[in-house]
Amino acid sequence: MKFRVNKTVGTIAVAGLAMVAIGATMSPASADPIGAPTFRSLAGVGSDTTYNALNGLSEVVQISGVKQIGSYDPIPAGRLITPKAAANCAGLVSPNGSGAGRTALLASLTPGNAIEGCYDFGRSSSLSLSAVPTATGGLTYIPFAVDAFTYAVAKDSAIPRDLTLNDVKSIYRCEVPGLTPYIPQSGSGTRSYWLAQMGITEAQVTSTYTCIKDKKVGAGTDIQEHDGRVLTKDNEIVPMSIANFVAQGAGVQADLRGVADLGNMDGLQSLEPNTGVTLKRDVYNVVPTTKLGVAPWSTVFVGGSSLVCQNPNTIKKYGFGVNANCGATTNQTPLS
Repeated sequence: MKFRVNKTVGTIAVAGLAMVAIGATMSPASADPIGAPTFRSLAGVGSDTTYNALNGLSEVVQISGVKQIGSYDPIPAGRLITPKAAANCAGLVSPNGSGAGRTALLASLTPGNAIEGCYDFGRSSSLSLSAVPTATGGLTYIPFAVDAFTYAVAKDSAIPRDLTLNDVKSIYRCEVPGLTPYIPQSGSGTRSYWLAQMGITEAQVTSTYTCIKDKKVGAGTDIQEHDGRVLTKDNEIVPMSIANFVAQGAGVQADLRGVADLGNMDGLQSLEPNTGVTLKRDVYNVVPTTKLGVAPWSTVFVGGSSLVCQNPNTIKKYGFGVNANCGATTNQTPLS
């Protein structure tokens, strides 16, 4: 690393990243299903990265004029939802994060579970192909969009806005004194993705790289992914979905950027779509493998001609790139 934070002397001058003015007159997507039918055929929970995009898709994905997707917001944490009319689906805590969404979907697929039948798909910003119980029938991770990724710092931060990926790795490996690197809460797909890019395991977060925090220093609250309001000090850094940052600035979802500035990595401009980015990832809808050939799962999610994949403008509206493999069903969990 070629810099060190010096809050007393303030020796590093960094130009602020120029913001892109787009779509300021758009309205944010509504939370949870709006309008008829109250209970949709496909109820989904999970990722904080993609929930706004799925809210948008829920308005346009229709079969014979009937909306099919019921996508339930993960935040605020602890909120209660009723995804299905059945009594056992009333007043459930909405899962927050890809891992929590996967867990809830598996429970819903398990015969005799307390929430059996309450969820039909999950949202995930990471690929998790570990084995699942045979009784669930397995899960298939179906890509539908591409998310670009970088880091964010406060506008008054001394941390440079132009770093290499190796620079960012050094920060997260606690090699730059005086900085506080944040990661999202446990179970977040963004957390697992970011740690993998940093070359850090979950065990090392607590055993080796103890400068990494998943709770706000001084407050003790969980770090919610893609919420720039966590950046209240000039020595803090956090991973950020470029898609979410762009969509927040466009006004199509709640603006949680606060004083966050996006950084650029490896000389590539985060907000310049023609230059590409160092880090990008597929994002997924997670579907029961046993339902791949069953409508409406098959109609809505499966294959390039699926209703989700046939709505690229909605996907791009929320800052994501179109996935060339949209609708592919090759990512399937083994059974145990």
